[in-house]
Amino acid sequence: MILDLIEFLRHRLKRVIQVCCVILALLVGFDAFLLDKGKAHTAAENMWGFWALFGFVSCVVIIFVSKWFGKLGITRREDYYDQ
Repeated sequence: MILDLIEFLRHRLKRVIQVCCVILALLVGFDAFLLDKGKAHTAAENMWGFWALFGFVSCVVIIFVSKWFGKLGITRREDYYDQ
């Protein structure tokens, strides 16, 4: 069942990307115009789209740190256990 969903979405990748971009634009618009910024803790929180940008940058940092960490010692050669 999940494989069928993945194949369905893969065949409609352009539409999936368009829908994701529209949802992202709606969320940033919601953040910019409808949320109350009066109780912000820092000056950065008053910027529109701050949390969307913060989440994206955090995700990218997590990916690069995990790749770096993996190359440090988690990944081994294929013949590691044969030695």
